[in-house]
Order: sequence, then C-alpha cells, then structure tokens
Amino acid sequence: MQHHAYSRLGSFGGAAAATPSPPSSPRRAWGRKASLKGAGAGRGGGVGGGSMRRAARAVLAALLRRQAVFLFAPLLYVAAMLLYMGSISLDSVPRIISRPAPGSMYRSPQLYARLRPDMDADNATDALATVWRHAYKGGVWQPCISNSTYGLPEPNGYIYVEANGGLNQQRTSICNAVAVAGFLNATLIIPNFHYHSIWRDPSKFSDIYDEDHFVQRLKNDVRVVDKVPEFIMERFSHNMSNVFNFKIKAWSPIEYYKDVVLPKLIEERLIRISPFANRLSFDAPPAVQRMRCLANFEALKFSKPITTLSDTLISRMREKSTENNGKYVAVHLRFEEDMVAFSCCVFDGGDEEKTELDVARERGWRGKFTRPGRVIRPGAIRMNGKCPLSPLEVGLMLRGMGFSNNTSIYLASGKIYKADKNMAPLLEMFPLLQTKETLASEEELAPFKNFSSRMAAIDYSVCVHSEVFVTTQGGNFPHFLVGHRRYLYGGHSKTIKPDKRRLAILFDSPRIGWKSLKRQLLNMRSHSDAKGIQMKRANESIYTFPCPDCMCRPNKSEHSKPIQAR
Repeated sequence: MQHHAYSRLGSFGGAAAATPSPPSSPRRAWGRKASLKGAGAGRGGGVGGGSMRRAARAVLAALLRRQAVFLFAPLLYVAAMLLYMGSISLDSVPRIISRPAPGSMYRSPQLYARLRPDMDADNATDALATVWRHAYKGGVWQPCISNSTYGLPEPNGYIYVEANGGLNQQRTSICNAVAVAGFLNATLIIPNFHYHSIWRDPSKFSDIYDEDHFVQRLKNDVRVVDKVPEFIMERFSHNMSNVFNFKIKAWSPIEYYKDVVLPKLIEERLIRISPFANRLSFDAPPAVQRMRCLANFEALKFSKPITTLSDTLISRMREKSTENNGKYVAVHLRFEEDMVAFSCCVFDGGDEEKTELDVARERGWRGKFTRPGRVIRPGAIRMNGKCPLSPLEVGLMLRGMGFSNNTSIYLASGKIYKADKNMAPLLEMFPLLQTKETLASEEELAPFKNFSSRMAAIDYSVCVHSEVFVTTQGGNFPHFLVGHRRYLYGGHSKTIKPDKRRLAILFDSPRIGWKSLKRQLLNMRSHSDAKGIQMKRANESIYTFPCPDCMCRPNKSEHSKPIQAR
C-alpha cells in the first residue's frame, strides 16, 4: 500500500505512468492521502502530535462512514450560536415592537379627553338647520296602495304562523304571512307570538297592535280571523301540535309556496308554519310586494295604549326643542349588555368587563363562543365596523357632524351596559338628551316596563317623527323605521348611517385634531343625504325601500288574482 502511494507521488512529480489506473474511491483516496500526510508529519512533529492527529482522523473517518455529519452539523451550529448569544448582553439587542393595526383598538375615551377643549370652543354650527343638502320641493313621489278591485273567492284553507324574535322580526313575520295568505287565497289566523328567552316578552298580537284595525284594513285582500273554526280543529283533536307544520327555508321564493305549500293546504285545510321570520324572498312579484306594503304601512297600527303614550312623548320632545323649531334628532343606540357581549368587542372595562361579558355570552348563547376551533379576533371585528358604537362614540360623531350641544336628542335604546359610566360623556356633549324614561313618569311607563316589545314600540313611534334619524348598529329596528319614514314623508326623510369602518380608524388616530376630525365627519354626513327617493333595487327589502310602482300598480296581472282550488 505504501508502494502504491509513493508511486502516485512520483507521478505527481513528473514521472509518466505506463498504464493509467482507474480512479479510486474518494473515501479511500482521502484516507490514503491523509495517511501519507500523517506519516510526513510524524517524522517532523513528534510522537504526541501524531497520535492526536491519528485519533482525530479516526473520529472523522467513522463519522463519514456513517454519514452522521449531516445530522450533527446543525446541532453543533445551534450550540455554537447559543454559546455566542449567552455572551452578549440582552440590553444591546434591538427590540421588535408590534403595533396594533389602525382601527383595531378602542381609544375613543383618550381621543375625547384630548379633543374636548377644542370641541367645547366650537359650538357655532347648527346641523339641524343645514342637515339637508338640497331643499325639499315637495312632490318627489307620493306612495300609495291601490285598493283591491276584485272580491274574495272561497278560501283554500287556513294558515297559522308563529312569529318569532323581537318586535320588528315579528313584524317581518306578520307582513310576510299576509302576503303569502293573499297569494294562496288562504284565511290567515292572527299570528301567534313565540316567547323567546332573550326578549322574555309574553305579549300577544292585540297587546302591541290594533287587531280590529288590522282585520278591517285587510278585509278586501285577505281574510283574517282570530282563531281556527271549531269544525276544523275537531279534525286535529283541538291540538295545534297535531297540525302539519312546514319547516320552510329562509328566503324561499313565492313559487315554493305555490308548488309545495298550496297542495298541502288544500288537502289539510289547515297548515302551520313555524318559525316564520324571513321565510319569504325579498324578490317577489308586484302583487306580493303590494300585500307586504299594505300590511306594514297601513294595516299594522300600534295598540291604543302604546299610541296614546307615544303621542304624549312626541309632544314633549317638540316642546323641549323650541330652540330648533320643534325639531329633534332620534338616535337608535344598541349598547345593551347582550349586544356588547354578542359582538365580542373589547372596550375599556379591563378584566372586569371581560369576566362579565363572558358570563353574559354563556348565559345567552350557551357554547356558541367557546366551541373548539372558534377563534375570536376583537381587533379584526372592530376594523370591520362590526362593533356597536359606545355612547361616547355616538356623541363624538354627532358633534363632529355639526350638531351643537343645544340639539335635542331622543335616545331609543334598551338598558345601556354600565349606564352610569358610559352615558356620562354623551350627556356632557348633549345635555338636552331625552329617553322614554326621562320624558314619561313612572306611572305612565308602568304598564309597559316589563315588556320589551311594547317599550320598543314606543321608541319606534317617537323616532318616526324625528327630523333626523341616526342608526348606529343595523338590525330590524332601523330596517323598518327608515322605510316607514320614507313612506310617510314622500321620500324626504333624513337618515344618518355612518361608515363604521372609517369611524374605527378616525377614533383610533392618536394625532388627529378636532378640525380634521370634524371635516371628515361632515363629509360622512353629507354622504348620508339619502332621502329615500331611489327606486327599489333587486334583492332589497320593500320594507326599507317602499316602491311606489309596486304599491300603485293596477291589479291586472295574472299574479294579482287569488289562487282558487280546482
């Protein structure tokens, strides 16, 4: 082996080999070269150095034979880096600061504290005097609902519906039930209100609406009775649970009722639909839309006790608004505990707020927010404009939109979450703010106080007659109210629907000044100058956009005639 090695060295020195030998294995070649170098070094370097090098070569050779170096190299690198980092002071390492995204934090209290002096000094503008960008000239459009021109044939049967939800979700059920009953030529039983654990209101139809007016106004279009005749109930052993119940998908087209519901109605003579809210598509033939409008804007009138108290509160609001010629602003504020809890947003209450709202979520929606895999991102919710505006934020918005502190405001809401703390800044900005509780005496409110739907009906009535209506969260209440105001005032009804995504960014701006904030909020108000004169677009609710063309269309189409049993 030594002879072979020296012959190779000789060839490197210039001697020509007679016959070229094939290339040897790299591993073997490395070992032979290392051996030659080791031998030379041993001759010049001493016995101790040679033994150490031989040991090192043996270890490396063993590692290479097992190819373990590829496993140990990363570990050695990490160990070396840890030793190196341990020798450096952490004070000299730059820190990476993670800043929350704009609009993801609730910093409105800090903004209010910083801008309040400038806000108080700027109280000259009066938005109520300039709220309309364009003067009202009258006669924009006059809504009407044409009277029926045909008699009612023999009905195909009886329809019984259960209206679920709060006041205005129940209103949706009633109007849709009228439309379906009219389309199918069925007799409608006065809707039953389903008791819900959230609203906890056992009110019946006649407690909230004028039942006699409802029946009388619909008599030429739909038969309405207060109960099922005895001879029909005998077939079902006088037990409504024995009646066939349709489980209809949300937003079903009217054709579904004709093709699926009608045959069963004719066969059974009595059917039940429960639940019934949102079970009819917004997009429907003109005759169906007309029936919806007839029910909502003409037939549904609040009961006498509710109407009497509402008229009294409206008069008192106008008396307290003499500086503004009897005009007042109505604000629908959704900042009750259940709304704040359901939103999963974070405000400024710290650990106490978190504990309280966790309990409220579990009490109202058991397991919905704690199921495995559910990820809640409060910052993203706020950035997307899904958080309810706090009373402080409503005040900041209205002052920025030019409403001075002598503006009369009617606040429509339930019990505000932590009212003493959260209402204080709003009252500082608008000391003339009123609610049904401040306008009415305890004796006047006593018959309604434990009934959430009746209290909501009072709020609804006072808001209808305001000069400006401000919606802060969406839902069925503003959905119906905006359309009702458009219907009553020929489209000339001012509604402010703020851009809550934009508000989240503005209220989270640490450097914004009062003038800049006000300029942007005035621009937001000007974009809310919608008087409701637009025609209804496809897939939009007839309750929000009462379309004159649908309501005034003569009953000449095939769809407008009741369906008779063959």
